Amino acid sequence: MEEDMRITDLPTYDELMLPTIEALKEEGGSSRRQEVVLAVAIRLDLTDEHLDVRYESSGAPIFADRISWALSYLKMGGATDNSKRGVWALTELGWSIESEDQVKSLLKDVQSEKGRASSRRPKEESLDDQDPAPCEELAPDSEHWKGRLLERLLDMTPSAFERLTQRLLREAGFRDVEVLGQSGDGGIDGVGVYRLSLVSFPIFFQCKRHKGQVSAGTVRDFRGAMAGRGEKGLLVTTGTFTRGAREEEPRRCASC
Repeated sequence: MEEDMRITDLPTYDELMLPTIEALKEEGGSSRRQEVVLAVAIRLDLTDEHLDVRYESSGAPIFADRISWALSYLKMGGATDNSKRGVWALTELGWSIESEDQVKSLLKDVQSEKGRASSRRPKEESLDDQDPAPCEELAPDSEHWKGRLLERLLDMTPSAFERLTQRLLREAGFRDVEVLGQSGDGGIDGVGVYRLSLVSFPIFFQCKRHKGQVSAGTVRDFRGAMAGRGEKGLLVTTGTFTRGAREEEPRRCASC
């Protein structure tokens, strides 16, 4: 009989940092923690027995906990970031990391900074002594930030815009969001699973990154691409919709 799986059979958090980055890259640059856990486990060819090794005190799964530590250290090093909705994403630095040496250098910097921070005495500062953060440029009532944002979106490559859409859907609560086709294929760009109460169903999406209007024909083509695969879809665009496109919308295709 084989011995029970032990804690020492599992990779340590620092050994998981590079596989975590690689898994996030495969997921388009962003993913939920549990999706990262499964993706890394597949990359490392781990079994269900590995994933089920637990702490004796709390009963929490150790591998998933070590992935959390890996993500946290990567965040402290500026390689990842996470939102309040639990979506983890690579930063520009994270995308640039490709080797264990880069990870070791990042981890060394993080640990050094933690050591310096613990030796420094916190400085007490009242709110009155703090300089207000400059926020006029992107204030909510300032209109020009929308134009600047639109310019950035239009400057994106088609594949980058698809990854952004993937991230937005994850932030909105979608699971297993996947980019499917190649940029410019004119069909379905991706699919995600949305859960409504006890029911889960796939929602397909198509990305249109342009200044013009989305026509009724584009909506009908999208619906045709979904035929036999699903009934619910999102057409994500930086442009606007013609009146005909909006009239097509209630039939089966949602827009945003």
